[in-house]
Formats: sequence, C-alpha cells, structure tokens
Amino acid sequence: MPSRLPFDPIDEAGRQWTHHWGDDATPSMRGVTSLMRVQQIVLARLNELLRPFQLTFPRYEGLMLLFYARKGALPLGKMGARLQVHPTSVTNIIDGLERSGLVQRLPHETDRRTKLAVITDRGREVAEAATKVLNDDRFGTAPLSDAELETLTAILRRLRADADEFET
Repeated sequence: MPSRLPFDPIDEAGRQWTHHWGDDATPSMRGVTSLMRVQQIVLARLNELLRPFQLTFPRYEGLMLLFYARKGALPLGKMGARLQVHPTSVTNIIDGLERSGLVQRLPHETDRRTKLAVITDRGREVAEAATKVLNDDRFGTAPLSDAELETLTAILRRLRADADEFET
C-alpha cells in the first residue's frame, strides 16, 4: 500500500484550477475528479475482495445477472443491454466466467443465431459466497455511513436519470 499523502491532490488541483480557470469551473472539476478517484478506489477494493473467487467486479455483475434471471440464462445481447456495456465486454466477461466453470454458453433453443449464457451450479455457489463477502465488507464503502450512502445514491441518481438511463 502506498504511503499516505501529506495533502489532498484534488484540493491542490482545485487550487490550481481556480488560479488558471476561475472559481466557476472549479466545483465541476473537483466533483468529477473526486467521483473518478472514488470509482478507482472502490473498484480496487471490490476486485481484491473477489480475487479468492477468481472474479473481477464486472464478472461478478455478469454472474449476478444470471443468478437472478428466472431461468438462470440470458442471451448475450440482453446481458450487454442490462449491464450497459459493449458486446465485446460481455464476451470477455462470459469468457472469464466460463473458464472458471461458473457459466456455460449454450445455443438458444429457438434462435440459432443467439447464444445463451447459463449459470452453473458452481456459479450459483460462488455467487452466494462472493455476495456474502461483499455484503460483509459493505461493498468497499467504508468509512461512509448508510445515511451518507443514501444521500450519495440520490445525488448520483439525478445524473443517471439525466443521461436517459431511465425515467424518473
């Protein structure tokens, strides 16, 4: 683990930003930079927690999508839409899950052009065990309180809704 910094880099970037660009641009730069840094921190924490299961967080998300699917199976295209990722990313996710024996690819029963990702019994076991670990560690969100996380979710929901991710 790297040594602790003697200052907040985003505060310093904000100071520099204000000097060069003025006060008006600083809150948006600081907010976005903070958001991106936190995404890096949380993703690293989640991937570390999931490492014993041979999972990354994107693979975990794909596995959980299949875990919750009514039949434990989904077409790869539908997975991409639900995970909001490019088809190539879905292929990579399923490749990794398949190598670990957590998912299998099977032909669709009525559409020859479509492949299904199907969760295996081992995949269900790993999904449950990995979720317990993530829940026990609060999905890597320490030191935030539940109230802070609810506030954060509400704030970020506005950005997500504005991008037409969903109707409010």
